[in-house]
Amino acid sequence: MTTQAVEIQILGKIMRVNCPVGQEQALKEAADDFDQRLHELSERTKVTNTEQLLTIAALNICYELRAERQQNTDDKNDMEQRIVLLQQTIEEALLKHSASKEA
Repeated sequence: MTTQAVEIQILGKIMRVNCPVGQEQALKEAADDFDQRLHELSERTKVTNTEQLLTIAALNICYELRAERQQNTDDKNDMEQRIVLLQQTIEEALLKHSASKEA
């Protein structure tokens, strides 16, 4: 996989990170989102220790990711149940239809 160095800025510090070619814009947008979250968190909590701020932000992001994964699992399970119900309804309708033709 080919990578390219991209400059991003987090908390006023410029870093060069490698990312897959073609994903540069997505990386920059993610970095901008992360930087904005850090600034908002710093303002909201008044935390100035960078390590503590990064830890809190990482925990918040992990919590959000975990909640999204759970929601996706719940949605998938709900969809599977609906599909099963729909299949049963179709099978019952087909049975009724074929029974009415035989009568």
